Amino acid sequence: MEMKEPAIRLRKFLVLVAALTAAAAAYAWYETGGFASQVASVEVRRGTAAEIVYATGVVEPVRWAKVMSLQRKRIVDLCDCEGKTVQAGDVLARLDDSQERAALAEFVARRDRLAGDVARIQGLVKLNATPQTTLDQTTTQLREYEARIDAQKERIDDLVLRAPMSGTVLRQDGEVGEIAGTGANDVMFWVGQPKPLRIVSDVNEEDVPRVRQGQKVLLRAEGFRNRELLANVGEITPKGDPATKTFRVYLNLSDNTPLMIGMSVEANIVTQEKQNVLLLPTESLREGAVFVIVGGLLHKRKVTTGLRGARMIEILDGVKEGELVATPAKASWSEGTRVRTAPPSP
Repeated sequence: MEMKEPAIRLRKFLVLVAALTAAAAAYAWYETGGFASQVASVEVRRGTAAEIVYATGVVEPVRWAKVMSLQRKRIVDLCDCEGKTVQAGDVLARLDDSQERAALAEFVARRDRLAGDVARIQGLVKLNATPQTTLDQTTTQLREYEARIDAQKERIDDLVLRAPMSGTVLRQDGEVGEIAGTGANDVMFWVGQPKPLRIVSDVNEEDVPRVRQGQKVLLRAEGFRNRELLANVGEITPKGDPATKTFRVYLNLSDNTPLMIGMSVEANIVTQEKQNVLLLPTESLREGAVFVIVGGLLHKRKVTTGLRGARMIEILDGVKEGELVATPAKASWSEGTRVRTAPPSP
């Protein structure tokens, strides 16, 4: 029994040492944030704050026109001039006019016969062999057919599609033998000037009061993701569309723009801009406050904000340049919450 007592005391001592070591390790783990969740952080920095209005649009020439048939007829001839320069009045296409020319021939024959009748009746009227009313009726019929002939010639002329202006045939649709119609999508030719170009954009009615002529516009197009594309606000249509609740805004492009006719773009109209201000991501704010990270703990700070952009927001008061802010802000966070921080986002 006397020999077992020191062994028991030694065992108790080792257990105590192990417990103290475990407690120290647990405390060290706690102090280094082992029990804390990891959060992303961003550093408060200075930059340019911009308030923008978002819009979408399509690139179009400033001067251009669509050419389509006024009658549903078969195409019998095409100019094959897509991409080529044409002058105003040049023939672009001809449509089948056989029926119209047959009707014209009939009208001409009847007019000629009535003209002969008028000459004959005039002689009879002079001899008092026919009343004046007969001459008046025949003369009226002659004038009616002359008017029909003029109208029929216009119908035949409408079957010849001509360039409405001097410029380039930007696009040509249709083939010989197909039917040209009068539907909204039956445009056969787009003729216009390749330069200058502009963007026809749609702006929501709640945003259009902030849009002014001359404002800078930042553009984004899928085909030119790595290029800076700029424009400026030109004209604003006075009347909006009540169905879509949008206003049409024209954005002017420079002559050296890489954008091509028909491309769709996203436009950010800069309505207000400030230089050298404190900035934070918009998602780092929640209910007018941010969570600043100090010593591994979250501290809630009320902030005063200024310009709000698509991604960043101006901070007027509440944080200082260089402080770390947890982002994105979460409802579960509270004052004093222990966190582990990931490397700050750029």
